[in-house]
Amino acid sequence: MTENKKEFVKEITPMEKDFSQWYTDIILKTELVDYAPVKGCMVIRPYGYAIWENIQKDLDCRFKETGHTNAYFPLFIPESLLRKEQEHVEGFAPEVAWVTHGGDEELAERIAVRPTSETVICTMYSKWINSYRDLPVLINQWANVVRWEKSTRPFLRTAEFLWQEGHTAHATEEDAEEETLKMLEVYRDFVERDLAIPVIKGRKTEKEKFAGALRTYTIEALMLDGKGLQVGTSHNLGQHFAKVFDITYLDRDGKEKYVWTTSWGVSTRLIGALIMVHGDSRGLRVPPKIAPIQVVIVPIAPGDKKEVVLSKAQQLYETLKGDVRVELDDRDEYTPGWKFNQWEMKGVPVRVEIGPRDIEKHQVVIARRDTGEKMVVGEGELKPRLLKLLEGIQHNMFKQAKSFVEKNTREVENFEQFEEIIKNKRGFIKASWCGNRECEDYVKEKTGASIRCIPLNKNEHRPGKCVYCGKESEQIVYFARAY
Repeated sequence: MTENKKEFVKEITPMEKDFSQWYTDIILKTELVDYAPVKGCMVIRPYGYAIWENIQKDLDCRFKETGHTNAYFPLFIPESLLRKEQEHVEGFAPEVAWVTHGGDEELAERIAVRPTSETVICTMYSKWINSYRDLPVLINQWANVVRWEKSTRPFLRTAEFLWQEGHTAHATEEDAEEETLKMLEVYRDFVERDLAIPVIKGRKTEKEKFAGALRTYTIEALMLDGKGLQVGTSHNLGQHFAKVFDITYLDRDGKEKYVWTTSWGVSTRLIGALIMVHGDSRGLRVPPKIAPIQVVIVPIAPGDKKEVVLSKAQQLYETLKGDVRVELDDRDEYTPGWKFNQWEMKGVPVRVEIGPRDIEKHQVVIARRDTGEKMVVGEGELKPRLLKLLEGIQHNMFKQAKSFVEKNTREVENFEQFEEIIKNKRGFIKASWCGNRECEDYVKEKTGASIRCIPLNKNEHRPGKCVYCGKESEQIVYFARAY
């Protein structure tokens, strides 16, 4: 059994040796994705898509609880429509995929394959919104988008990916800002509670904000290789798009006014974050709240006891299936040891083992994926113990990830310290910044680290001197090399 395990693990490159290859090995070996025939695209396999379905289901409930409804808008956007908002299109121009022919005929106007939907949605809002009674408009869309990336990696950056994009319209700037921050908090709560990934909430700099936005807010996570990853954004678009697309309403005072709009989104990049925050040398570790399979039952059934053990395993399965997402692995062609390795690789939070001796003693053996700990549990107490254990695993995985972030977040006072940490360590660097674009650009050019966000937590800000130019500063920012 031990030899099988070693041989199985050999197929994964150690993350300490080559983190990028480790990531690739994990996603292929656990059958999350496969490479598509189209360069830069991925096929999300059933196990990977099941994780996305759980993300989608839980987020969709949260959106609806906050008053949002779902709609669907076209994949295709006429070039003239996309170019109405010049700043926006310039931000996406290098990544836009264009349709130039319909069948054998060349189109009179090129059509963009949706890189994001602000332009088409704002066009519709200009038709639908007429009065203050029509506001707010709170719509979300689950869709795919295409961005013709030159360098791709499954889940993190692909030519086509899945996401949700919320688009709302409001009567006042205050309402739009409240919506923007509310949805950022929805993301934070979901990512920390369900994915067990700690994040930093903050505002993007002018350089890093969404093209056409008034302000962009973000949640930033730290991966095991010390790089930052933007896992969700929420944008206050101001009246910029409203003025370009003539989205106006007649207010209570009888005056025609422009609406204030927002947009916010997360994508399948969340699965990449899940892998790179929780994975280890044995494969995935999936938090129970989002795991497609929370518990797997593996019968250990020697020939003469096979029927008895399988019957008991089936009983356990029937007992649990209404309360947890459970799988019974009764395949004949694989040994129990091989099965243990496979389910560990796939990151299933809990494994339940049952054999002849366990049946005699009215017990089962439980193994935790997060710690590797094994315990013996009486058959009668299995369900309540499992439910409590799954909660404990969820909490422990967040605690472990939080501890990693804390150990790899360092504050510096000058550029020499900054360079030393970037060169020899990993993680977030907290430093004062004067707000000058030239300083931001220089640090990025010199070290490869960008400002991930200006934290929203006011307690983190204090007087200091800019990490690069030394000018007086009142704000702390988070730097990191990033995906």
